Order: sequence, then structure tokens, then C-alpha cells
Amino acid sequence: MRQAGASTLDQAGAASTRRLMLPAYCAAALILIVRLLTAGRYGYFRDELYFLACGEHLAWGYVDHAPLIGLIAWLSRALFGDSLYSLRLFPALASAGKFLLIGGIVRELGGRRTAVTLACLGWLAAPAFLNSDTRLSMNAFEPLFWMGSVYALLLVINRRNPRLWLWFGVLVGLGLENKHSTLFFLLAVIVGLLLTQPRRTLTDKWLWIAWAIAGFIFLPNLVWQWANHWPTLEHLSSVKRTHQNIELAALPFLTQQVRMLNVANILIWLPGLWFLLADREGKRYRALGWTYLAFLAAMMLLKGKDYYLTPIYPMLFAAGGVWWERLTATRFRWSLGVIAVLALALGCLKAPFELPILSPGTFLKYRAALNARPSRTETRQSGLLPQHFGDEFGWPEMVDAVSRIYHRLPPEQQAKTAIFTNNYGEAGAIDFFGPRHGLPKAISAHQTYYLWGPRDYTGESVIVLQWDRTKAERYFTSVQSETTLDPPYAMDEERYTIYLCTGMKRPLAEVWPELRH
Repeated sequence: MRQAGASTLDQAGAASTRRLMLPAYCAAALILIVRLLTAGRYGYFRDELYFLACGEHLAWGYVDHAPLIGLIAWLSRALFGDSLYSLRLFPALASAGKFLLIGGIVRELGGRRTAVTLACLGWLAAPAFLNSDTRLSMNAFEPLFWMGSVYALLLVINRRNPRLWLWFGVLVGLGLENKHSTLFFLLAVIVGLLLTQPRRTLTDKWLWIAWAIAGFIFLPNLVWQWANHWPTLEHLSSVKRTHQNIELAALPFLTQQVRMLNVANILIWLPGLWFLLADREGKRYRALGWTYLAFLAAMMLLKGKDYYLTPIYPMLFAAGGVWWERLTATRFRWSLGVIAVLALALGCLKAPFELPILSPGTFLKYRAALNARPSRTETRQSGLLPQHFGDEFGWPEMVDAVSRIYHRLPPEQQAKTAIFTNNYGEAGAIDFFGPRHGLPKAISAHQTYYLWGPRDYTGESVIVLQWDRTKAERYFTSVQSETTLDPPYAMDEERYTIYLCTGMKRPLAEVWPELRH
């Protein structure tokens, strides 16, 4: 009888959890469908081509990103092929997983189905979320590791089971292998714990074991960085020194947070921050509120890009849902509908700016009708389309042009002709589309391509992409103009003349270090 009674209770608990999580399941299914329907709308993104190349050179590190994305690119290609739908399946699944984590966090914060519904609707309507998961990138997976860590922290607090810190350590370690900004998130969590009641857990042996697990997972990348003279730090220093990123003052940075999350959603996530920091019901979860503030302060001081905060917001949406659910338990129920309608209406209005829903021409008309100016995160971004769209155009045409030049050469010259590109996007495009044209792999001195070297090329015959003639003549005795690219929807930097250069004045291997950038 006891076993039967326990089984009945377990079944009732499972049914209650399913009812609570139903809005999260529905939101996850909806976004998965949207992601898959729009996955093949435009073309391969510049960074995706680079990550595919990294997947062909698996390593414990790369110059400008952590190693996990290279492994994911390799795994995606090995399992599903290299179509756009295959490449973007894992990001789509990650996108759906965020809603399941939001539902789990709501449950641990004491919320019920109404809270889950409001939190999921708000996140579904957030432009930053709609944009971040449309392509293969570290950004698609970052919130999974961060919010998974938050969920583990909540379980430690609510279950009073310190062994659950081990999951925190695993997720943080994987997060560090996905993107190095996880280190700042981890430091923010430590600040949050130090400033609140759970700080006593900092001396718990299980937390120290968790730190050790995270460090062990991250150690191979640290060793790679050391062995390669810390190229990521050099890269970040170069970005800062050359003012590549647009740096916002405090007020514009905060304003951009509101805009990128949907203006109406401030009615959800800001009360969520209040719930975590000041509400009596959220007292035991104060560490999460301070974690957000510490991370926000760090990004503002370091002049980080505005979207760097995106992966930390799901917990504020979850907390906001809980706050509103409790406020409207007996009155003001209508306000939930107003907030949801406002958020979804503005989200739908903004969606074409973040998702490849419209054709490029229709998008430009839509933007003009709304008199909207595209936001930028880098100083050199320019083109008809926003960068997240523009960098998906022009690659096949570029490779076609290179192929025509290459195959006009005599066979004996083809054998010693290198295809040298100025950036990893062009190199990745040659590597990806080139084999079907009978082209060799590209070489480039940009980012991790530099570490892969010039291979056996001497420089006696080189097809050069995105150099000006003056620079080419500095290195070669003969510079011949071949084709000028002018893709209408690509970024402006992809409009240039391709040169066939011969007679490098010094051996390519000798020149290689000074070409690095």
C-alpha cells in the first residue's frame, strides 16, 4: 500500500510538472519550427564558413574563439551533412532548450504556469534572442550553459544538496570551452554569492570540487593558449587598440539593453530584477540579482558589445514572470494580457529585422517604411543590409569568380597558384565552395588561418582577394587586375578587385609573419 501510495504521489507530481511546463514546451516547439523554416532563407554566414574550416582543423583552441564551436561544426557536418538546415539544426535545438530552462528556473523560483507563460512569451518576443540563434555560433549555446548553471545554483539553494554544485562545475567548464566570456559570468556569480546569504556555501567542499571540475574541463584550452603565446589575449588587445567595436557610454548602453530585449519587455525583466534584489519572496535568491548587476557593471566598464548580456537575461524573464504571477493572483489579472499583447506586437514588428523572413528587397522597403536605422556593434560594418544579413550574401559568386581566374591558368601554373584571402570569411568560402570548382584550399593570415600557415606555396603565383593594388605591388613584381566583385546585398568590404599576382619579391614563408592580422 505504501508503494502504491508513493507511486500515486509521484505520478501526481509528474503531472503537475507537465502542466506547469506546458507553455515552455509549446514555446520550444514553436521556435524550433520557426528556426527550421527560416534556416535556408539566405545563405551561409561569414562566421559559419570559418567555423566549418575550424572543424577541419580540430584543436583545443583558436585565435579568436574557444574550441567547442569547431567540434560542433565538425559533428554537425559528420552527422547531417553541410546544408544550411543541417548546420543550423543544433542552434535551433539550443534555441528551443532555452525555454525549457526558463520553465525550470520559474519552477525553482516558486512560480507556476502563469509565470512560465509570461516569461516564455516575453523571451519569444525579444529581438536579441530571435537574432542570436539564427545561425551556427557560440552565442546560440552560451545561454544554455549560463542558465543551466543558474538552474543548478537554484537546486543547491532549494534542495540543500551541495553535491549539485558538481553540475554547476560541469556547465561552467563547458561554457568556458564554448566562449571565454563565461569567465566574467562566473566572476559575477561569485560576487553575487559573496554579497548574499549563500556566501557560506563558498567554503563547501563540493563547490571547490566543482571549481576543480570547471578548471579541468577548461585546462586544455589554457594549455593551447600558453603554447601559442596567448593569441586570444593578443586578439582582444588588437580589437581594443584599433577601436573595432562601437563603445557605448553608460546611458546609451543601458538604453540599448531595453531596445534589444523589446521595449515592452522591460515590464517583465525589470520587475524580475526587483524580485531578485528587493522582493521579500525572492530573498533567498538575491545572489542572482547581484550576479546580473555585477556582470552588467563589468561589461559597461570594459566597453563590451551590448549583446554580450543577452545570455544572462532568461533568469530575469523567469523572475519577472514569478513577480507578476504573485501580484495578479487576486487582482489585476488583465494586466498580464496587456503586457503579453504589447510584447508580442512589438516583437512581430521587429522580427523581420532579426529573422530572414523577407526577401532582401522587401526587407529594405520594410525598413524604409518604418524609417528604422540599423544598429551596429562594429565601426567597420556597412552595407545595404544589417551585418547579420549582409554577411550571408556574395560568397558563391566570389568563389565562382576565383574559379574562372584559376582555371584560365595553364595547368603547370595552377599547381603552384595559391588563393590568398584578406579575411577568414573569404577563406572559409573558398574552402567550403571551392572543392566543387576544383579549387585548392585557401590561405590567409587572418585569425586562426594564420596559424595554419602558407602550406607549401612559395608566392610565385597568387590569386589575391581584398588587397588594393598598392599593397599588392609592394610584394609582387607583377600585379594583374582580373575581376571586380560587386555583390548587391553583401557587406561593402566584399566589393573589390581580384588580382593575379606573380613573382613575389621575397619567399612567402618569410613574408608570412608580417601579413598576420
